[in-house]
Amino acid sequence: MRLSKERVRHLADALATRLVQDGHVALTGTHKAFVEALDHTVTEELSIEDRLNAEVRQLLKAYERQIESGQVDYQKMFTMIKQKLVRERGIIL
Repeated sequence: MRLSKERVRHLADALATRLVQDGHVALTGTHKAFVEALDHTVTEELSIEDRLNAEVRQLLKAYERQIESGQVDYQKMFTMIKQKLVRERGIIL
């Protein structure tokens, strides 16, 4: 995940506060519970890309020889495979 847990927590808290202040959300529970729910949701969404990147790296192991010999550019191949998986799975990044 590109953001630290502390940064995600801070963003969740700021978002929760703003949503309540602007009248977009009316809390029925505590502010803390709302922040925790947002934190969990954001963390889950960010981990989707992490898992996808790990899967792409695993798939690229099949092309290890071509990459090492310079026949295949790792970054281009990584991007192409990732884009294909995103399209196939309907993932929004």
